[in-house]
Amino acid sequence: MLDPGNLPDITGYLKYLQTQRKLSPHTLDSYQRDLEQLANLLAEQSTTSTFGRLTPVDIRRFTSQLHARGLAPTSIARKLSAWRSFFGWLALKQDIVANPVDGVKPPRRAKPLPKALGVDDAVKLVSGKPLNTGERAAQVCCSKAMFELLYSSGLRVSELTSLDHRHVKEEGHESQGWIDFDAAEVIVTGKGSKRRSVPVGAAAITALREWLTVRATQSRPTPPADTYALFLSARGHRISPREVQKRIKAHAQRLGIPADVHPHMLRHSFASHLLQSSGDLRAVQEMLGHASIASTQVYTSLDFQRLAQVYDAAHPRAKKQGGGS
Repeated sequence: MLDPGNLPDITGYLKYLQTQRKLSPHTLDSYQRDLEQLANLLAEQSTTSTFGRLTPVDIRRFTSQLHARGLAPTSIARKLSAWRSFFGWLALKQDIVANPVDGVKPPRRAKPLPKALGVDDAVKLVSGKPLNTGERAAQVCCSKAMFELLYSSGLRVSELTSLDHRHVKEEGHESQGWIDFDAAEVIVTGKGSKRRSVPVGAAAITALREWLTVRATQSRPTPPADTYALFLSARGHRISPREVQKRIKAHAQRLGIPADVHPHMLRHSFASHLLQSSGDLRAVQEMLGHASIASTQVYTSLDFQRLAQVYDAAHPRAKKQGGGS
C-alpha cells in the first residue's frame, strides 16, 4: 500500500531525527509507524500521491478515518504531532506553502465518569467505627462528623474545611459556611462565590453535635485565625483539605473498602445515590451547586451503568447463550 515515491521523505526525516535530534530507537520506531500510516492513508486516496500536495482537508479526512477505525483520541493526537513535525522538516526541503497539520485537532477525549462508591460501601465508610488508629479520641470524633457531612450533603472538600461552627460576621472575618442545626441545613459558599443551602441528614447532625461537644472541651488553644473553624486539626488549626484526604483514605483502607477513596468520591456518591432514589436532576444540581445542568447529567450515566449491571445479573435473556440450541 505504501507508495515507494514517498519512502525517501520518510527515510530522510528519520535519519534527521536520529542524527540531529538524537532520538532513541524506541521513539524512532514510533515516528516510523506514524509516518508510514500517513503514507498508507495518502495512498488510499486518488486526489494526490505526494506529501507536498496534502491539504488540511486531507489531514482532517485522515483523522476521521483513524477515529472511525477505533483509534483512541490520545493515539490520534500523537500521530498528528508526529505528522506536524514531519511537515515542518519537509518544508525546508520542498516548496510547501503551509503545514497541512496546523489547526487540525484530534477528536475530543471522552470524559471519564466520576467514581462513586456503592451504597453499602458508602454507608460502611461513614458509619464504621475507626479501628486501632492511634488517633486521639477527639480527632476520631471530628473525622466521623466530617465523613458523615460529606456524604450527607455532597460538599466539596474546600467547602467542608471552610465551615465555621456558627455564623460570624465581624471586622476581619465573615463566615463562608456554617451549620444551621434548627433547619438541619449546611450553608456553604461554592464556586463563583455562590451561596447555597443543602439539607443535612439526621446521622450527620448527630455526629456534628457530638463533635461540637468534644470540640468545646479541647484544652489545646486554638489560634485566633481559626477560632471559628468547625473542624480542627490535632494542633487546633482549621483542618486542611489535604488532612481530610489523608484521613478518609486511611479510614477506608482500615475498613477494607476496595477503592482509592477521596473526599470528592463521597460527593459523587451523594449525587449518584440521591439521583438513583429520586430521579430529580434539578434538585441534585441545586444541592451540588452546579451552574449548568450538564455537569449534573454525568450522574445519569452512573445510574444507567448501575441499572445495566442489575439487568445483566438478573434478566434471564441478558446472559450470553451457549453454543447450541
